[in-house]
Amino acid sequence: MDDVTVRDEVWLAQRFENHRPHLRSVAYRILGSVGEAEDAIQEAWIRLSRSNSDSIENLAGWLTTVVGRVSLNMLQSRQRRREDSLEKVTERVPDDSSRTDPEGEALLADSVGTALLVVLESLGPEERLAFVLHDMFGVPFDEIARIVDRSPQAARQLASRARRKVQARESASDPDLKIERRVVEAFLAAARAGDFRRLVAVLAPDAVLRADVGRGAVQEVRGADAIAGQAIAFSRDGITTELGRGRGDSVRVVTKRDGEPLSVASFTVREGRIVAIDIVSDPEWVSLLDPGSSPEIRSQPES
Repeated sequence: MDDVTVRDEVWLAQRFENHRPHLRSVAYRILGSVGEAEDAIQEAWIRLSRSNSDSIENLAGWLTTVVGRVSLNMLQSRQRRREDSLEKVTERVPDDSSRTDPEGEALLADSVGTALLVVLESLGPEERLAFVLHDMFGVPFDEIARIVDRSPQAARQLASRARRKVQARESASDPDLKIERRVVEAFLAAARAGDFRRLVAVLAPDAVLRADVGRGAVQEVRGADAIAGQAIAFSRDGITTELGRGRGDSVRVVTKRDGEPLSVASFTVREGRIVAIDIVSDPEWVSLLDPGSSPEIRSQPES
C-alpha cells in the first residue's frame, strides 16, 4: 500500500469521524438501542470504505441514508423475530440520538428521551424511519422514499401516519405533572435520607429500573424492594439531582457531580406510584441530552 493510499484512507476516516455524532443520533432514535446504533454506524463505515468516496458529493447525506437503510433492515429483522415468537412477546421498552445547522442539532438533542423512544416503539419499522428522518432531521421525502422503496408520496404518508400516532400517545399522557413531580420528589428525598420504607411506598410493587450504561450493556432491576435498595446505595455525597419535564408521560431527573451530568433518568408515574425508571449513564449519550428543556415535538414543513 503506497503513501498516497494510506493518506486517502486516513483522510476518509477523519471525515467519517466528524459525522459520527450525527450518525449516532440518527441511529439511536431509529433503533432505540445503543448497541444496535453502534452496529449500524460500523456497517456504514464498512460500506463507505468499500465505495468510491470521490463520487459522493454530500457525504453527510450519503451516510445518513446508509444508516437509515441499515437501521430499517435491523428494525424489520427485529419485528420478524418478534412475530416468530409472538406467544412469548410482552411489551418492550428500548434496552438501552440531513440537518447539521444549530437549530437542527438543538432539536436533535431535545428529542432524546426514554419516553419518546417508548412511543416510537409503537410504530412500524417504515413509519418509525420516516418519522425520525423527516420530522427530527429534515431528510426530504425523496430520499426517504429510496430507503423504503416507495414513492415520495407514500413516504410522506408514512411520516404523517406516524406523527398522528405519536401525538395521540403523547396527548393520552397523565396531564397532572404536579402529582408526578411530587411522587418523584418524595422518591429522591427518601433516597437521600436512606429511608427504605418511604422508597418502597412510592414504588409500584412490580416497578422496573433499566440502566443503559453504554456499548449495548443494560442493567435491569425489578421490584420495589430491589429498586429501593439500589436508590439508597446510589445516594451519596457529592451527588445532586435536578427535576425537569421529560418526553411524553415522564418526569426527567438529571444526576450531577460537581455540576457535570452523570446520568439522566426518566420516571414514569401511574396512579401515584413510580412504575418505571429508565436511566442513561453512558457519558457519550448523556452528552447528547438537554436536561433543562423538553419542548414538544415540532413537525418540520413537509418537503
